[in-house]
Amino acid sequence: MAGADPIRDALAALALAEIPRLLTLQDRTPVSATYGSFDRAWWHYRVMDFPSGMAQKLVLPLALAWQLDLPGNRWKGDPEVRGWVEAGIRFAARSAHGDGSCDDYYPFERASGAAAFALLACLDAAEIIGLADPEVDDFLKRRADWLARHEESGRLANHEALIVACLARMAERFGEAWETPLRRRAERLLSWQSGEGWFDEYGGADPGYLTLTVAQLADVDRRRPDLGLREPCRAAIRFLHAVQHPDGTLGGEYASRATVNFFPHGLEIAGAWEPLALAINDRALPRLARAEQAAVSDDRLFGHHLAAWMLAWREWREERPGPAPLPEGQARFDEAKLLVDGRGATRLYLGWGRGGAFRLFEGERLRLADTGIALRTRSGRVAVTHLDGAARIAADRIEMDGQMAWAKSARLTPLKSVVLRLLMLTLGRFFPDLVRRLLQRLLVTGRDDAPFRFRRILDWRDGGWTVRDEILPERGWDDVDQAGIGGFQSSLTTVMARVWEPAHAQPWTDLTDRVRTLGAREPLIVERRP
Repeated sequence: MAGADPIRDALAALALAEIPRLLTLQDRTPVSATYGSFDRAWWHYRVMDFPSGMAQKLVLPLALAWQLDLPGNRWKGDPEVRGWVEAGIRFAARSAHGDGSCDDYYPFERASGAAAFALLACLDAAEIIGLADPEVDDFLKRRADWLARHEESGRLANHEALIVACLARMAERFGEAWETPLRRRAERLLSWQSGEGWFDEYGGADPGYLTLTVAQLADVDRRRPDLGLREPCRAAIRFLHAVQHPDGTLGGEYASRATVNFFPHGLEIAGAWEPLALAINDRALPRLARAEQAAVSDDRLFGHHLAAWMLAWREWREERPGPAPLPEGQARFDEAKLLVDGRGATRLYLGWGRGGAFRLFEGERLRLADTGIALRTRSGRVAVTHLDGAARIAADRIEMDGQMAWAKSARLTPLKSVVLRLLMLTLGRFFPDLVRRLLQRLLVTGRDDAPFRFRRILDWRDGGWTVRDEILPERGWDDVDQAGIGGFQSSLTTVMARVWEPAHAQPWTDLTDRVRTLGAREPLIVERRP
């Protein structure tokens, strides 16, 4: 029953507080040419030259507000709200390319993620409000057909899971024609699962994004048990439990995409057959009730989480196991390049593929987050340790070393913007995947070595961890203008990363004065006991 659980009530309150903001983003004037668009930067501020297709994902939380009997829900059953949902779906249809695809960050991008997020939202919202007519059905078929045929560059399992979820709904709505692409994409998604349980996100494990993949797997498994998704989903849930922090959070800068996402709704669905799923939520969700969750509240991000909170409320299970004990001892996930070390109240979460970036907990308190030494040169470039690392791991000693790399800091300028627009208006519109691969290399996957080597050693002695960092310059220190250690630095471009969370109130450790005393070939050595 609604209101019976304070955590469930907190999910409802968080969601309802965001509905006025959602409506502010939408053009709700029926005679407007942009009626239904949720991209306020485009239709109102007019600082963009195309509408983002991703923005139309907001039709789903608005439809859920219209449908659900959330405590204090003033929007339930309001005919105006239903009209705004329909307008949002119809704008998604009108603004799509002829092949059904849409853009997100630049014209003619044809972005799979935006197309999948928005299609799933439109399919569910249309079902909720009972919308079915030739215009809408034609759009849904064109968008789904494009997604079924298109394979984006890079492995982003959460996108692939969204596509599977869309195709499962298309098979329900339109029949047998969608069975073959559904099964093909489900098989493709399952081929991206590691034996350790996680699904690939740009070559590694990202627990935050994995909660979104689990949400789609659990939902599709309930709809289509014949696809064999339950056991892969169970393995992913067990991995999430193994890497969940004592305070309930998941992930961070030590993981492949540096997110602290948490999508709880799929874990509620999976709770029908896997108690660990509810145990993960029972450890994580009290943070929302205490307003201690990560701030996912910018205009591009909040809609994803808003829908997840409402769906978790809808799927809420009354019988709950409570948080499960976290595993003791050392757990290595070699394919993910992640390590979890639990010794009583002290728990270490470390990514050696991120140069030994880690989060260290004492009980439920984050004692220290550390993303390694960063060096800023006089030209403004920043060398970091957290883009590389090989590890040698023993019971009481973890040693990593590697080459530092330049942080990815490319930004758009007026000239670059003009060049990108000209490219996409001419050749790029015919080869959007090539442009995407080039941008992925520039912003995400590519690497440019910096003239410094690093070594990080963590030793367990006298009941705690000692951290020793060494940086060896290959061309001296003269060009280094600033040095220090931060707790939450990320040098990859991930849309859902680099959000505020309360743990970020941790001081920067400034090493600049120490560097200025070093000789040209002398290493910087920093030893600490957190």
